[in-house]
Amino acid sequence: MAWINLTFFAEEKDIDLLSEELESSGALSIFIQDKNLNNSNEELIFGEPHSGPNKFWATSQIQALFSDSVDIKRIQHELISNFKDINFVFTTSFVSETDWVKLSQSQFEPICIKNRIEIVQSWNEIENPKLINIILDPGLAFGTGAHPTTHLCTEWLIDNVSKEKKVLDYGCGSGILAIAAHKLGAKIVKGVDIDPQAIIASKENGAVNQCDIQWLNTDKNFKFQADLVIANILSSALSVLAPLLASYCSPKGKIALSGILESQESQIKKIYSPWFKFEKTIKNGGWICLSGVKE
Repeated sequence: MAWINLTFFAEEKDIDLLSEELESSGALSIFIQDKNLNNSNEELIFGEPHSGPNKFWATSQIQALFSDSVDIKRIQHELISNFKDINFVFTTSFVSETDWVKLSQSQFEPICIKNRIEIVQSWNEIENPKLINIILDPGLAFGTGAHPTTHLCTEWLIDNVSKEKKVLDYGCGSGILAIAAHKLGAKIVKGVDIDPQAIIASKENGAVNQCDIQWLNTDKNFKFQADLVIANILSSALSVLAPLLASYCSPKGKIALSGILESQESQIKKIYSPWFKFEKTIKNGGWICLSGVKE
């Protein structure tokens, strides 16, 4: 079986109506991305889920996938007729039958962090058993080790975890940071998340890595004083959670905050300054990890 991929560009104001038109024309999938993706003028958009209508880029590339049995010329003609103010430039390509699982897996390779921890997918072999190896497959919850914020937080854990430390991973996602803390030798580790799917993913990943970690949903109250609190979540959530996260950190304990853009550093520091004295900020690809000691 083969498919036809139809590609063109459109402005933000037309995206919703174009998507509806493509769906009614039989599109099997619709993929939208920034026209300037990976260029110097790429437009970064960050938003909270369920915070309102979709926000697209000023100019987007739209790719619509159709069965090869459709009349793609007719679909192009209908788009031109129904959207007269858009200057369409269409390109089409054929997509052949592919083993998408193998193709997807080929895009992931082991990730080594500070020559101490290696994050390995289950289909890849462990190359260096002397390192701390974390088995983790990409899933529905955030955290594969590839994103700069996950990388920064793992570096921080490597530098700060010791055998007597109690660690709280708030917003645990896939559980990767809690698992890293456990494998680094932390005495007690707890992982917390608001998303039930994240708790499921964390439990599965924790079991695969033979880690004794308590996974909790934020809808359940719990008491815990951690020597190390780590939160790799959106900066908007960090802003609201400051008093709560501070309450989980023991006196003289440390906190690590990530999911923060470089431009948001001073704002987050100001919010957390009543409780923490900040140390050196570490950075990666426009993202930062703030580290502070509770006063």
